[in-house]
Amino acid sequence: MTGPAHIPVLLDEVLEVLAPKDGGLYVDGTFGLGGYSRALLESADCRVLGIDRDPDAVARGADLAARFPGRLTLRQARFGDMVEVARADGIDHVDGVALDLGVSSPQLDQAERGFSFRAEGPLDMRMEKEGRSAADLVNALSEGDLADLIADLGEERHARRVARAIVAARPLSTTGELAAVVRRAIPRSGDGIDPATRTFQALRLAVNDELGELDRGLAAAEALLAPGGRLAAVSFHSLEDRRVKAFLAERAGAGPRPSRHLPDTGRDAAPTFRLLSRKPVTPSPAEIDRNPRARSARLRAAERIDAPAAHSPR
Repeated sequence: MTGPAHIPVLLDEVLEVLAPKDGGLYVDGTFGLGGYSRALLESADCRVLGIDRDPDAVARGADLAARFPGRLTLRQARFGDMVEVARADGIDHVDGVALDLGVSSPQLDQAERGFSFRAEGPLDMRMEKEGRSAADLVNALSEGDLADLIADLGEERHARRVARAIVAARPLSTTGELAAVVRRAIPRSGDGIDPATRTFQALRLAVNDELGELDRGLAAAEALLAPGGRLAAVSFHSLEDRRVKAFLAERAGAGPRPSRHLPDTGRDAAPTFRLLSRKPVTPSPAEIDRNPRARSARLRAAERIDAPAAHSPR
């Protein structure tokens, strides 16, 4: 890595949760630019397993790994597979897991990756650079399916209007083309948010199955954390935050009781987590001033209790 060190959102707060210690072992499940990994390695004589599904992120991390020989291991993989990735490196349990959810700054800032509506680029959005792209979805889905996707994953109340406009304008191949179609279809609100924001979010989440991957990642962290180990998850929109909140509440025994009319899910088992705070930690005004992208960040954290994971890893 070159240039100034990247400072991820809520870094001090994540470090306070994970409390890195000498001899500890930690998973940075969303390595990105290596901000959390670097901070962990500088805070204690510990080891870090850095995971990222984006091959560019893993390649960028080579310089950081060289700075901490034998202490930082990088693997291209999904964090939902962290148990298998760790076991392949001879790791059975870890002392902490950090997850910085969503899209990374390099992905947003590189127009050729197709994540941003602010720069012209191919309509791509694939974190792993393989599989179906956003253009595939936009040009192949029926109007109804496209509207449902934008409504469910983008929480866009004008989803049907947007889908109708997209279908009328097909084929679309660039971020600029799609953004222009969405902006013409729905009025600009007074909150300063670009009208294309929610549609782009929906497509990105769908292309990368981000919510499904989050569910798998939370369960994997539960399986991999040693008793007393801690999970720190930073989310950037309500769909992610609600999932993290519900998972931790259920695993801490603080979730709503299931209906007696529903099938038994086995969640009468002993809690596996202790919540470190019932409310999410949010960035300070100073951090938001330094980094406007931090404004929607929410950190939820919990400590692993000595009880079997709800679902054993494969």
